[in-house]
Amino acid sequence: MTNPHSALWWFAGLLALSIFSLVAALSFGAADISMTQAFQSVIDKGAHHVLANDRDISSTALAEQIVWQLRMPRTLLAFIAGGGLALAGLMLQTVTRNPLADPYLFGISSGATVGVVLFMTFAGSALVSGDAWFLSLFNQLSLSVAAFVGSLVAIAILLAVAGSAIGRQVESMLLAGVALSFLFSAITSVTLYFSDPQAISAVIFWTMGSFARAQWLQLLLPFVLLLCTLAVVLLFRRQLAALLLGDESAITLGVNVAKFRLAMLLLSSLLTASLVAVCGGIGFVGLMIPHLVRLFISQAQLLHPIAVCLLGGLFMVWVDVIARTLLSHQELPLGIITGLLGSGFFLSLMVVRFRRQGQS
Repeated sequence: MTNPHSALWWFAGLLALSIFSLVAALSFGAADISMTQAFQSVIDKGAHHVLANDRDISSTALAEQIVWQLRMPRTLLAFIAGGGLALAGLMLQTVTRNPLADPYLFGISSGATVGVVLFMTFAGSALVSGDAWFLSLFNQLSLSVAAFVGSLVAIAILLAVAGSAIGRQVESMLLAGVALSFLFSAITSVTLYFSDPQAISAVIFWTMGSFARAQWLQLLLPFVLLLCTLAVVLLFRRQLAALLLGDESAITLGVNVAKFRLAMLLLSSLLTASLVAVCGGIGFVGLMIPHLVRLFISQAQLLHPIAVCLLGGLFMVWVDVIARTLLSHQELPLGIITGLLGSGFFLSLMVVRFRRQGQS
């Protein structure tokens, strides 16, 4: 348990590191842009006008164009996605009292991915081509709705499996989530198998996870949903803390457990779906980050959910940097990196849990 002053220092350091990472990540990529140029582009977009050399002016203008049109939206999307997935994982772990809960492990991400895949395969004509901003917004909303419907199916199946004992059947919830992930993966594979090559090339992006197609307009919906979800978590933090004590204790404290839990599940599903619609299924972020934040900031403190968002965003920014710089002239899917890190973390949690059960 950390004291408030220590938690405040941890939070300040995490905030400073997040700001630095958002700018530093702009210097990584195929084009050679130094960290100084990246910082200069962010601080003053017109800095190249004060340079005396025309060649320097041209190179600086090119660097600014790369930073603001390509790398900035990608980096911001990575930060939003990491923060959103981490916050969704925190909500799931709290309302289910399951330390292994995660949008990916519970099948919510897989359900959202199936929704997007089916929509793009069988209703792709609804996506309107064009450069206008309202067309892009319409396409994004369509994919987000499809992803949300898929995530709702996953939530409905989980609720049907767990019933009223959703907070007590930890292993059952986890096994049901894993089974759902396999089921949705099979549906995705069958859909791709019977699709034409053009549909496969368009859909494969969502099955592996990537920020390569990030655009400024795509940031709007996930960012708004992330802020709204964070505000709800902060506003109802006492009710969330009561759920950790058990359903009986929460009811005694005046919490309508069934309705509140369902509302939180739907909200986390909506946030996850909005992220899957733009960057695909990325696993284990919601599992790892809340546990790491609990090491230096108590979950009972007001700063905890904000710190979860910051660390999740920080983590995903550097995962994206690794994905596009580890191999020359090639980009790794994000799911590979988060899968390698998250599976080891998941196994470690399972070992700790079994040891505690054996000692008790």
